[in-house]
Amino acid sequence: MRVFSTADILIPAEADLRKWACIACDQFTSEPEYWAEAERAAGGAPSALNLIFPEAYIGVRDEAASRGRIYAAMEEYLSGGVFRTVEDSLVYVERTLPSGAVRRGLVGKLDLECYDWSPGSRSAVRATEGTIESRLPARVNVRRSAPLEMPHIMVFIDDPGGEIIPSAAGGGELYDFELMLGGGHIRGSRVCGKEAERVLSRLDALGGDFAYAMGDGNHSLAAAKRCWEEIRPSVPEDRREEHPARYALVELVNIHDSAVTFEPIHRALLGTAATDFLEAARAAFPEAEEGEPCKPVTVLAGGEELTLKVPLTLGELVGVADCLMADYKAAFGGEPDYIHGEREARDLAESRGAAVILLPRLDKEELFPSVARFGPYPKKSFSIGEARDKRYYLECRRIR
Repeated sequence: MRVFSTADILIPAEADLRKWACIACDQFTSEPEYWAEAERAAGGAPSALNLIFPEAYIGVRDEAASRGRIYAAMEEYLSGGVFRTVEDSLVYVERTLPSGAVRRGLVGKLDLECYDWSPGSRSAVRATEGTIESRLPARVNVRRSAPLEMPHIMVFIDDPGGEIIPSAAGGGELYDFELMLGGGHIRGSRVCGKEAERVLSRLDALGGDFAYAMGDGNHSLAAAKRCWEEIRPSVPEDRREEHPARYALVELVNIHDSAVTFEPIHRALLGTAATDFLEAARAAFPEAEEGEPCKPVTVLAGGEELTLKVPLTLGELVGVADCLMADYKAAFGGEPDYIHGEREARDLAESRGAAVILLPRLDKEELFPSVARFGPYPKKSFSIGEARDKRYYLECRRIR
């Protein structure tokens, strides 16, 4: 059985796709105004927005009532002719990001039997960052009774030559439109028949016991896996391979695609006595010997700045940084935060007296070897692009 394969993919047939597609539910979690604007943009038309529960509303909106509305919308769209089925196919995607860069991907279904997010996993599909169990229940609760799934999941393959994901597809254009709220442009084409088999055969040839690494959406894939584990005991063994809940729709992306960028996630401790933080950092981080491979770490506190050359992998470095923040908080108080963007982190150090650790960027070439050797990176080790670069919900698949 293949890890990644073709699927019967549902595409809106009549809906205005500019109103249909919306960004992943785990974006803009501190900006409910973004989601209010998305609702205005959808304007009551058929929309993927009606099929998700944005995490910005966790603890704000009634989750049980929201799930009821989601299921009702799914059934309405299924019975009301909103979708057409693109049978036994992959979808080749060209996503023009707000920066103008074009990211290429391939949508198909992933076998959840081949995925394990645990730190010691030897599965073909592995998590790249720590999975936070507390983030799973909200997604499991939605998926458990849903007749449909929509992917915002992005999975990496390691293809330095860029030979696997096709640069064009001959199966016909499926969509071509501008994404709402500054998300850029997206175009999708069908890949089927001999062309799909050619692509899948090349994926099969990747070889090794670790061919697929999670990019975005690990918690959604983990929720899908958990739901399948609940269902599996009730499915006869000879029927499990064909059961739709065994799979999850994802987009494969080559980690070497020029539009894939990794950004660091910096650490800040707000509301603390930052006076001794530089010395604490000097004691926590080992310094490299002359000529030893190293990564730079910059520490900001009390109006001062310290740059250290640290002989650690990014995963080890993040682990040391998180331990330092936890120990310093225990001694001097404060509230930890994860900061995207060096300018934003420096502003916190200057304007609010925060203790800040500026972490280095992950090199693409490190990801597969590091995860294979050490397991997932600690949580919040890196970010893949900016918020509006994330995958929009668009394609669907029946899971019931």
